[in-house]
Amino acid sequence: MAKTDLTDFPDNPAVGTFDAPFDSALSERYLVYALSTITARSLPDVRDGLKPVHRRLLWAMRLLRLDPASGYKKCARVVGDVIGKYHPHGDQSVYDAMVRLAQDFALRYPLVDGQGNFGNIDGDNAAAYRYTEARLTQVAIDLMDGLDEDATEFRPTYNGEEQEPELLPGAFPNLLANGASGIAVGMATSIPPHNAAELLDAAIALVDDRTADPLAFVKGPDFPTGGLVVDAPAIIAEAYATGRGAFRVRARIEKVTEKGGGWHLVVTEIPYGVAKGKLIEQLAALIEDKKLPILADVRDESDEQVRIVLEPRSRTVDAQVLMDGLFRLSDLETRVPLNLNVLDKDRTPRVMSLREALAAWVDHQFVVLRRRTEHRLGKIADRLELLGGYIIAFLNLDRVIEIIRTEDEPKPVMIAEFTLTDRQAEAILNMRLRSLRKLEEMELRRERDALEKEQGELTTLLGSEARQRTRLKRDLTKIRDRYGAETPLGRRRTVIEEQAAARDIPLEAMIEREPITVILSERGWVRAMKGHVDLSAPETMKFKEGDGPAFAFHAHTTDKLLLAAGNGRFYTLAADKLPGGRGFGEPVRASIDLDGSVPIIAFLRAAAAQRLLVAASDGRGFIVPAAEVVAETRKGKTVMTPRTGARLMLVRPVSAADDYVAVIGDNRKLAVFPVGELPEMTRGQGVQLQRYRDGGLADARTLVFADGLSWAMGGATGRVRTETDLTPWRTARGAAGRMAPTGFPRDNRF
Repeated sequence: MAKTDLTDFPDNPAVGTFDAPFDSALSERYLVYALSTITARSLPDVRDGLKPVHRRLLWAMRLLRLDPASGYKKCARVVGDVIGKYHPHGDQSVYDAMVRLAQDFALRYPLVDGQGNFGNIDGDNAAAYRYTEARLTQVAIDLMDGLDEDATEFRPTYNGEEQEPELLPGAFPNLLANGASGIAVGMATSIPPHNAAELLDAAIALVDDRTADPLAFVKGPDFPTGGLVVDAPAIIAEAYATGRGAFRVRARIEKVTEKGGGWHLVVTEIPYGVAKGKLIEQLAALIEDKKLPILADVRDESDEQVRIVLEPRSRTVDAQVLMDGLFRLSDLETRVPLNLNVLDKDRTPRVMSLREALAAWVDHQFVVLRRRTEHRLGKIADRLELLGGYIIAFLNLDRVIEIIRTEDEPKPVMIAEFTLTDRQAEAILNMRLRSLRKLEEMELRRERDALEKEQGELTTLLGSEARQRTRLKRDLTKIRDRYGAETPLGRRRTVIEEQAAARDIPLEAMIEREPITVILSERGWVRAMKGHVDLSAPETMKFKEGDGPAFAFHAHTTDKLLLAAGNGRFYTLAADKLPGGRGFGEPVRASIDLDGSVPIIAFLRAAAAQRLLVAASDGRGFIVPAAEVVAETRKGKTVMTPRTGARLMLVRPVSAADDYVAVIGDNRKLAVFPVGELPEMTRGQGVQLQRYRDGGLADARTLVFADGLSWAMGGATGRVRTETDLTPWRTARGAAGRMAPTGFPRDNRF
């Protein structure tokens, strides 16, 4: 079969068989679909801010005479007219578009006045269209003002039986006032709503000066649900200059103080586009999943106004920290995108800046003004022509009656005798007899003079750009007064107020601070008892048979705990995650990756000191900042790397006042040297603290040299001995040292 060129395809490709490359045929058809989606479905027109479905809905309601002063009609009637005459798509999609036009929480200036269930801010769907009724709002009337005056072009509907406007005159800046959103093929649009009065002020300024800055009037988005835009002015200006960006929108939250010192938070406005029902579920999930432990409860006390009550875990919780957590973890703060992608006057999609979009709308208003003026001039000319005929008929009324009575064809006779036009003669002949008495020359001449005066003014208006600017500014000012800041509908609802980004929530802020007593047994069983209990009480130190105490200290639930193992690795435990004090606790090795053969060397609070002294059994060691040993994972963090045959021996807090290090070996020799001789490291083997001929390190600690060295004498008396003069043992780091003072403990432990 011979190949057929693609350009030879007939109008109806379903008829016949054609041999063509599949990729070419597919790409051509997909391109047609893509262009149709972009221009006839998803992107709004910059001039009236509407998509075809919205435009057809308003046009159909106008033809049904559903103006604000009339009664409501069933939405099913409107939807039926739209899909039957103008928009051959699914009824549900058309009704969904109509519902959105009526939702005062979705549109800043609703175009449809709905009666019945049109959904709510909780996210519930509207009732079926057989149950709801609607009519137009005044905003829609302003948007369509001029359709009867040839303000825009009309085109045949899809079946050629009706006419529909290509766009609406749009005396109301609908594109930016109500915003738009849509996803086309390869592009999308997202325009947040703005305050109409601010837009009209900016448009009036652009009428005279196209270089005027709209941001001198437009502060930022104005959402129907209120809230706060917390971006910096520079970020807002950049978004409007490029037509792309996003706005950080926060809920309006107030702190309410209760009697007795307690408090709670009340949310009165939520971000635009957030369903309140889903937001409540999200906040409840934060509590259930313990992602925000400082939040105790959430209650929805909303009626017609939003009111969400948030209860903190306790009155000691920082309110700002709680709000930062809510902003970071929930939709109480969202980002509303700006993508000012619209169809320009040539139906070409492009991204515009705020100034370009407003200027395009102003240009459209000039076109509408001229078309309405030309239409009015045509109506005046037609009326003047008729008035001229009526005046002639009045002056010659008897002769006109005689001609009508005597002539079989009075029209040509009248045209010839009185020099009338065909329209004038036809109008005279079509007059009823009762109208003849109304023909008064003075009244006719008065109407003619008024029309001639108006005709002259309109002709001058068409010939003068300055007069057109003045007239347009006057018309826009009237619309602006209708939606001014002093009106309930025009009052700005969203506050533009720069605020810092929500802070990362510290662990301490997420946990209620409570005192605990931490106990770790010799076999590695850990538990946390509530309160700071007496560590010497027998009921406190209860262990399994064959087990005993290894570490016990007081802490708080907000603390991080450091566990040091003999292999030189440090592990971090959260105090609030420790098992309770009932029973014997749980194995600590279940919480960290630590082999059972590796001994636990130290267990202490991370905040016990800013620096730690670490030393190995072979006498090597160094000082490490406490912040550097905190680990984030179960595997811990390697701090000391002991040499072969050695292991981590001890970990001691270093006080800020300590100026010397005391080291004693298994040979009972004591060496004291300045702290400054010990390096501060984050990882390594360290340096030699003391030299040994045999044995190794027994103990080490830091001290204040002037205070001397103290140790317990043992026994029930609790006596303590202090060696105030440590000069005999003062030496350089790495020396062997001298025998310990008389009476020093036999276990060689400080």
